[in-house]
Amino acid sequence: MHIRPELQALRSCDAPQRQLQAELIAALDSWRARAPVARALDQLAPFGNGAPLTGLPALAALFSRGDPAAARLSGGLVNLLVSRLAEQPLGLVPLRHHCDDTISTLAIGSSGRATLALQAIDGAGIARRKPALSVGFAPGETFEHVLAGTADAELLRSSGERPGGVELSSNALRLQPGTIMQRDSAAEALLIRRVDGTLVSLKLQRRAGAGAVTREYRLADGALVHQASASARESRLELTAALLGRMGRRDAAPLLAAMAEEETGQSLRWQSLKECLGLDSAEGFAALCRIAASAGDPLAAPAGALRAQLLETYPALAGTLPCPK
Repeated sequence: MHIRPELQALRSCDAPQRQLQAELIAALDSWRARAPVARALDQLAPFGNGAPLTGLPALAALFSRGDPAAARLSGGLVNLLVSRLAEQPLGLVPLRHHCDDTISTLAIGSSGRATLALQAIDGAGIARRKPALSVGFAPGETFEHVLAGTADAELLRSSGERPGGVELSSNALRLQPGTIMQRDSAAEALLIRRVDGTLVSLKLQRRAGAGAVTREYRLADGALVHQASASARESRLELTAALLGRMGRRDAAPLLAAMAEEETGQSLRWQSLKECLGLDSAEGFAALCRIAASAGDPLAAPAGALRAQLLETYPALAGTLPCPK
């Protein structure tokens, strides 16, 4: 194995690497401090808290037809990073980023539920992929400004619910530099079919709040194939609740009961309740009864049905506490 001298040197002293990273971070901070960039990034916070984009001029300019603000912001960042990495190829970009064989994403800034990012989609990677069989809808808003490249795409819409799924409709789109799109991501999704070279876009996304659900539907008939919490926090808590149940942590039953009665997503509440029932039947059944008796609780009806089923199967549960039948 051949190890280059620069890498070999780092094995004995990593001070140059730490200095390099400090310089990269300082250069990025200097770029963020530039007036046009700072104004746009500062407006991510109110946008993440629900403010309309139209009331945030610096951020809105990035998604206004004919306005050069998006190209200037993106070009300035890319030029800065590329020039620095050309001088110091062992540097690490001090921004969150993700890359697979097709899509590369660089997070420029985020605040609360809002994220501003650069995304590049490789045409060769799209060509290698199998045709999509399903489409996902994640509640929130998406603004997109195509900066470079061209592509053929479909805008898919969930146009009405039906038993077991939704009705899907689609419109063909030709994406090119200057194309600007705004989507209600709960009902609209963009499906990229073909890319000429590389498609580069600036994207602004605002995720929905707690309790939102991401749903995936089959393209052929609109049937629901999967759903999950749209909140990363709630997904982590669901996994935690499941893990506590598998570990047999009976001492966690009161916490799970409390989580089941909180004003959060229904999926998280139901998972917490299920694990609580498995760990401590009395604690879980008490929480189940309280939920079933809560007028206006969206889980009241399914909780009541489960309570009746449990009482029929395990009559002894009726003696654990006074519980209306």
